[in-house]
Amino acid sequence: MGEHGGVGGGVRLTVDELAARAGVTVRTVRFYGTKGLLPPPELGPRRVGLYGAAHLDRLELIEELQRQGLTLAAIERYLARLPEDSTPLDLAIHRALVASWTPETPEEVTRAQLERRAGRGLTEGQVERLAAMGALERTRDPEVFRVDPGLLPLGVRILDVPIPLETLLAARAVVLEHSRATARELQRLFRETVWKPYRESEPAPAELARMRALTDHIQPMVAQALVTAFQRSLREELGEELSRESDQESGLESGLEPG
Repeated sequence: MGEHGGVGGGVRLTVDELAARAGVTVRTVRFYGTKGLLPPPELGPRRVGLYGAAHLDRLELIEELQRQGLTLAAIERYLARLPEDSTPLDLAIHRALVASWTPETPEEVTRAQLERRAGRGLTEGQVERLAAMGALERTRDPEVFRVDPGLLPLGVRILDVPIPLETLLAARAVVLEHSRATARELQRLFRETVWKPYRESEPAPAELARMRALTDHIQPMVAQALVTAFQRSLREELGEELSRESDQESGLESGLEPG
C-alpha cells in the first residue's frame, strides 16, 4: 500500500507497514494498542488506520524495554511517566538511554554447555546455588538453563565458598532492594538535572547521538562509583565490628583483673 502523506506532510503508515518498520508482527502492534501502550491510529481514507513517527518510536521504545526484561505492567508505568507532549525525538532519546543501560542478554544453554562454561561438572545442589545467586534460571526443560553471561563466572567462583544457600538468598534480596532504590534515585537525578534541561532546550535531532555518547560515558563511571562506595562501606563496617569486639574483649579483661 505504501507510505502516505499525513496532516502537515508527515509520513503515515498502515499497521502492516508500521509492524515491518519496527520488526514486529501486526498482531503485536494490535496487542499493544489494546493494552493502551500504543495510541490509536488516525483514520485515513476508507477508514484505514494510519500511524505516524511517534507511533513508530513509541513501539520501538516498548520493544527495547521488553528486551531489558520489563513486564508489560512495568512498561505501562514507565510510559505513563513520560510527558504527554513527548515528540518522536523525545521517544528516540528515551530508547537510546534505555538501550545504553541494557545488561547482557540472557542465553539459553544445555547442561553440557553450562558445565563447559563453568569448567566443571555441576551437581543439582550447585545448580541451585547458581540459581540463588541469579546466575541462571531453570526453564521448562530440565536440561536447558537461561544463564546471565555477566554473573555466571562470578557464581562459579563462589560455588566452593562455604556459605549456606539461605544466606545467598538473603544477600541477593538485600542487594536487589538497595540497587533498585539506588537506580530509582539516579534515574530521578538524571531526569531532573540532565534530561529535563536538555529537552527544554529544543535540541536538534543530531543531538541525540551526543546524548547517547554521554550515557555511554556515564554508565561505567556510575558502576565504578557504586563498587567503590560498597567496598569503602564494607571496610568501614568491618573496622567498626573489629573495634566493638576489641572493646568488648578489653572490658572482659578489665573485669577479670583482681581488685
